[in-house]
Amino acid sequence: MADVPVKKDSLRSAVALTYAQTDAAPRVVAKGKGVIAEKIIALAQKNGVYVHESPELVSLLMQIDLDQRIPPQLYVAVAELLAWIYRLESGRPPGPAPVYSGEAPPGS
Repeated sequence: MADVPVKKDSLRSAVALTYAQTDAAPRVVAKGKGVIAEKIIALAQKNGVYVHESPELVSLLMQIDLDQRIPPQLYVAVAELLAWIYRLESGRPPGPAPVYSGEAPPGS
């Protein structure tokens, strides 16, 4: 995970997703700002879960209620990230990390 300086007037945000091949779409299982975000990140790192920094994607995922699946508008962005993490974990050269620079999905 790349450390990104956090402005004193802003809070860091974090969202945790879960996904199994049998799921229709990834699901938000944890989210928070400030101290909660730091705890989510620390717990992920402690358990060997990859932490990817993407403020744009996180801001969109923060709008999703807990235990809800991501909307179809975010499928491609999240699928690219999951595929990259899979390549990284399988020991294959992952290439550069995907960067989400899209706008908010329609209806969000």
